[in-house]
Amino acid sequence: MSPDHPDRPTTPESSELSGRSNAQIPPKTAAAAPDGPREAGREPALVREPVTVPVPTSPAEAIRALVDGRHQQPHDLLGHHLEPEGLVIRAYRPFARSVAARLADGERVELEHQSDGVWAGLLPGAAQTQDYRLLVTYADGYEHVQDDPYRFAPTLGEIDLHLIGEGRHEQLWTVLGAHVHEYDGPMGTVRGTSFAVWAPRAQSVHVTGDFNRWDNRSHPMRLLGESGVWELFVPEVGEDTLYKFLVRGADGRVQEKADPMARATELPPGRASKVERSHYEWSDGDWMRQRAETNPHTAPMSVYEVHLGSWRQGQSYRELAEHLVNYVSDIGFTHVEFMPVMEHPYPPSWGYHVTGYYAPTSRYGSPDDFRYLVDRLHQAGIGVILDWVPGHFATDPWALARFDGLPLYEHADPRRGWHPEWGSYIFDFGRRQVRNFLVANAVYWLEEFHVDGLRVDGVASMLYLDYARRDGEWVPNIHGGRENLEAVALLQEANATAYKRVPGIVTIAEESTSWPGVTKPTHQGGLGFGLKWNMGWMNDSLRYLKEDPVHRQYHHNLLTFSLMYAYSENYLLPISHDEVVHGKGSLLRKIPGSRYDQLATVRAFLAYLWSHPGKQLLFMGSEFAQEAEWADGRSLDWWLLDHPSHYRVHNLVKELNRVYRSNPAMWALDSDPAGFEWLNANDNAGNTYSYLRFGTPDREGPVVAVVVNFGGMPRDPMRVGVPRPGRWEVALDTSGFDEFGTPSQAGRILEAQPVPADGQPWSVEVTVAKLSAIYLTSVDEAAAQPHQEDAS
Repeated sequence: MSPDHPDRPTTPESSELSGRSNAQIPPKTAAAAPDGPREAGREPALVREPVTVPVPTSPAEAIRALVDGRHQQPHDLLGHHLEPEGLVIRAYRPFARSVAARLADGERVELEHQSDGVWAGLLPGAAQTQDYRLLVTYADGYEHVQDDPYRFAPTLGEIDLHLIGEGRHEQLWTVLGAHVHEYDGPMGTVRGTSFAVWAPRAQSVHVTGDFNRWDNRSHPMRLLGESGVWELFVPEVGEDTLYKFLVRGADGRVQEKADPMARATELPPGRASKVERSHYEWSDGDWMRQRAETNPHTAPMSVYEVHLGSWRQGQSYRELAEHLVNYVSDIGFTHVEFMPVMEHPYPPSWGYHVTGYYAPTSRYGSPDDFRYLVDRLHQAGIGVILDWVPGHFATDPWALARFDGLPLYEHADPRRGWHPEWGSYIFDFGRRQVRNFLVANAVYWLEEFHVDGLRVDGVASMLYLDYARRDGEWVPNIHGGRENLEAVALLQEANATAYKRVPGIVTIAEESTSWPGVTKPTHQGGLGFGLKWNMGWMNDSLRYLKEDPVHRQYHHNLLTFSLMYAYSENYLLPISHDEVVHGKGSLLRKIPGSRYDQLATVRAFLAYLWSHPGKQLLFMGSEFAQEAEWADGRSLDWWLLDHPSHYRVHNLVKELNRVYRSNPAMWALDSDPAGFEWLNANDNAGNTYSYLRFGTPDREGPVVAVVVNFGGMPRDPMRVGVPRPGRWEVALDTSGFDEFGTPSQAGRILEAQPVPADGQPWSVEVTVAKLSAIYLTSVDEAAAQPHQEDAS
């Protein structure tokens, strides 16, 4: 958290000494140097690279530079200044007929036009500055009372600028971007907005918007020392105002740029940023307190992945806060994961080419509307995970690309700064301010929107310098290897900072390689994620489902292999959007056979997914076996729920979530080998898998026996080993959810017999229908120990 700012002004008066403008900020002592090639762990000396901008040496030159849009210190010319002859007031009002200043003591100072719209007046003999207002008459003949932007001291303090320069401002969004401010002064309260943007090699920056009719000259910003930050407080600009930055880059070109730190934007395809001020009052205090005391690794996590635009097309954040919340509450998922909500220009990109990292997309409402959606989910006991994309960003010229006329957010070398597979720019992870931008962004979503976790997209593409590149298209690191050491440092810092600041959250890596220590703590050399997507499990499982049951016996190891490495990381098992799009077909359509076999296999697979070690994620539509693969441009096929066979899949998922959440054996030891034991991993002839899940390391607590039959023949009867005597209940039977109304065995009580089986001293006999799964729970143990309905 950034420290307090005792040096931040609370009144508009200047406290500068005689002869010094209120714009002057002491420069940093470090010499300016470019960000050139650098070794891992070494920082560039300073981000501000040399840009030749002549410093005006006379008032005439200063006015010419101002009018030409090239003045880096407009406050040196404009505003109020103590000079040897007295207090000088200058204002830029190019269309005015007359300009005067009314001082705090009531005196009126007439300003005379000097040239090119610059007006100046003198209060002889004045020994100090004072508050004033401009009195401006235009062609309408009325005298307009105006506040002068150029009489205010900087709205960023020295501590802020130091932290930005060091790349250590963990709440960067509180000082950069647009912020509504109110200042009390001798002449009354001044309300307006401070604008601040990092553009270290720009020759000049102006802020333009609907407040100045998009005039590209009237509001030049000042450069604060060697920080690379440009700043201006504009009175009378309030929330919901649209604005852009006009950046004259190091290349001399002037470009309109969206604010990289904008917390709201206009509706795409509009490109303007919007001044945002939250008025939201949270009502999720109970959830937040409980979250801070919960370890997500030892709590249930059943995730429903959602694309907001196509779950029910056309719904806003607030409409989703009713319909989505009610739906997820009813079906019983513990969490939702939203595909990127950050602002993006092209809807079919699904949000993965971001232009506004700090702004929830305006397509569905305001930032406070999104807060309302998160709040309602929390009040319903549902956690929220967001997709986060720190690996690459959109190429749109009005956004981050070449922001100050040269590569700034992106790496300058295309062998490191261009993603050939996705056609996007790659962040310059070694530039400390860029790293700060990303780390603060992670914290921003966790703190400002109360989200409970971040799923980090494309981690593998960040970790390897040769990702999607042929020989000769990539540059090795300083050790000659292909590891991107600067990206590793960024991920470690983001994870460490997030876990330090926000207890109870979880970060999740979409990482598809065998990179060691993805979920190992950073202080032990790991990347510091809480969970990692188990892409190997996903690929093997879906390959297995595509096989005809008669051939599955030859691919039996596809489902057993995952247990060889299940505890090498903390895993989440994903059946995500990537698996049901681009010609891959829906989960249902991946499966061969008759419609009955397809639906039965989906039900059995879902039971297998829910009982496998690791948390689970299911993409929307799969919970009712949608037939068509996902299309972002239309709603899910909700009409399928009118068909009993699909409605029963939906009901099965609801029952899976109920059984899962009420049985700690299904989730308490997901990352502990003590939580799993094979009963029979080698029944390839029967295409059947059986195993135990335990809820305590001593195995004396909750236990669930799982049998999954992916074969085309029933197992009737089947003897299943169990670890303890007494009564065992069939807690789930997926065959009871078929379209023919097959009687379910759920609720049936089996008495364990002292007949050893599957390496266990006791066993039961049970029927396992073809293409089905059953769960067995120890009734006597369940009666002895209270259920934990939901540890999340």
